[in-house]
Amino acid sequence: MKRNIGIIGAGLGGLSAAIHLRVAGHEVTIHEANPEVGGRASRIVDQGFQFDTGPSLLNYPWVFEELFAAAGRNFRDYVELLPVDPSVRFLWPDGTHFHLSSDMRALLAECERLAPGSRPGMTAFFADAAAKYRLSFDKLVTRNEDNPLRWIAALTPSEILRTGIWRSLDQELRRFFPSRYIREAFGSYGMYLGGSPYELPGVFSILPYGELAYGLWLPKGGVYGLVQGMERLARELGVLIRTSSKVRRIVRDRDRVVGLEMVDGRTIPYELVVSNVDTPTTDRDLLKRAIKTPKMTPGVLTFYWGVRGQVDGLGHHTIFLPSDYKTAFEDLCNRKRIPADLPFYVAVPSATDPDLAPRGDSAVFVLVPTPVLSDMPGLDWPSTVREIRGKVLERIGLQDSRIAVEHVWTPEDWRDRFGLHDGSAFGAAHTLTQIGPLRARNYSRHVQGLYYVGAGTTPGTGMPMVVLGGRMVAERIASREP
Repeated sequence: MKRNIGIIGAGLGGLSAAIHLRVAGHEVTIHEANPEVGGRASRIVDQGFQFDTGPSLLNYPWVFEELFAAAGRNFRDYVELLPVDPSVRFLWPDGTHFHLSSDMRALLAECERLAPGSRPGMTAFFADAAAKYRLSFDKLVTRNEDNPLRWIAALTPSEILRTGIWRSLDQELRRFFPSRYIREAFGSYGMYLGGSPYELPGVFSILPYGELAYGLWLPKGGVYGLVQGMERLARELGVLIRTSSKVRRIVRDRDRVVGLEMVDGRTIPYELVVSNVDTPTTDRDLLKRAIKTPKMTPGVLTFYWGVRGQVDGLGHHTIFLPSDYKTAFEDLCNRKRIPADLPFYVAVPSATDPDLAPRGDSAVFVLVPTPVLSDMPGLDWPSTVREIRGKVLERIGLQDSRIAVEHVWTPEDWRDRFGLHDGSAFGAAHTLTQIGPLRARNYSRHVQGLYYVGAGTTPGTGMPMVVLGGRMVAERIASREP
């Protein structure tokens, strides 16, 4: 049956859900509080520099190809992808460096340079992680299943053993790599899942594998070029997108959604509502319900610098790791403080797409992970920003005088701009008790007709996951709504 559906938020999850629901024949309207669509994947344009506010690279391109194919379109007609290879460069204070590449010969040669004798381990890791990746995406990640036993029963006993879910990510990496540098590089992906590699399940070894196997890409025009491609597709399909249209609350009649109340006092009737706002924020602020807060991923402090000239020694994407890697994760995840030995990453997307900066100049994006806001009450953010800014500039060797444009967003800014719960940048964490059916469901158990999409619900955080989540919430609606 055709429904009139309102979507709160035009992030990638909201846009994906809108596309799938419109393809299914529903009337769909998106309400976006900000002047432009994109959510976390927004943009800043200033004096000829363009910065992606959040994601700085695209991975798993097949996910986006499937989204456009579902609407009968060719992804490459909407979004041009520029390859980024070498994809990621890791740097340590002792001068050690490690470059990742989707070219297997180049990757194996780099492993041998860094850690002689590591070629067989990398080959074995690839085979093992490839099997995990296929099992995860073919049988687990994209299924709407509320029962944990039925969810895991999709795997045979031997397949369950293969996932390595009872080992930590670090333990899983130790099976293949004696080199601490390779383990630390691959283990650092855990930071964006809300835990340390010493705590997250070993199945997440699929993260570095997925980037290596499918490559890393920059859409022409930055990641916002992808957002614009998805927005264009949604509008072509007949989705109504209203920007600067902030929702005050979800209107209910008893325990059923009936519409949305806007900040200007109007109430717009809808039969169903999909929220692309963080799940805890939706429940607390838009439903006025008491919430049980899940474990969240870290907050982030982000710098957007328009730099005169080229930045020496940096490619598109560089991750700066600390000398004492384990202590840094302990500080961030358990001691709830910003590590003194600072891990951070730097993206220079203008190195791949020169149009993102004035001719000869550089657009630079810096992301520093922090604990969430509730773990740092009363923190003096202006002082903290100055201190961290100085550390970053010193480590990357950039002179302050070369910065012509600067924007800085603290976790408070991220919370206030996009409704991110507790300033968490990537949504709910991916601990063992917050994956699959143990993660927040993509429908409300308390309010009929309310659904969720985005990093806080299933299947998880990251651009490919929230886009897959748009398909999953559309399938959930088809199965639950007569």
